[in-house]
Amino acid sequence: MAKNKMSVSEKTCTLKEVLDIIGGKWAMPIIYILSKGKMRFKEIERSIEGINTRMLVKELKNMEANGIITREVFATVPPTVEYTLTPKGEKLLPSIVSLHTWGQEFTA
Repeated sequence: MAKNKMSVSEKTCTLKEVLDIIGGKWAMPIIYILSKGKMRFKEIERSIEGINTRMLVKELKNMEANGIITREVFATVPPTVEYTLTPKGEKLLPSIVSLHTWGQEFTA
């Protein structure tokens, strides 16, 4: 029986690029939480059990740099910052829900 090998170049592998953006432990929970609408930093932090401030900052910066979320700063004292999903980020929601459903079915 011949084995079919697939050669995948890192330059053309979009799956690797996607995983670089949302493959972190906290990215999908953040996206799911933001699917409910605009949220402030502390609201996000309180909504995700187990995440620390440093990791949340890192994930939010990464997702902002990749166009998944937007960050809006208001000139108040102290400054108010709100995060929302971009249309690009909203397109990830069906995939995240599908992965959640798969997890419920096969990891119980």
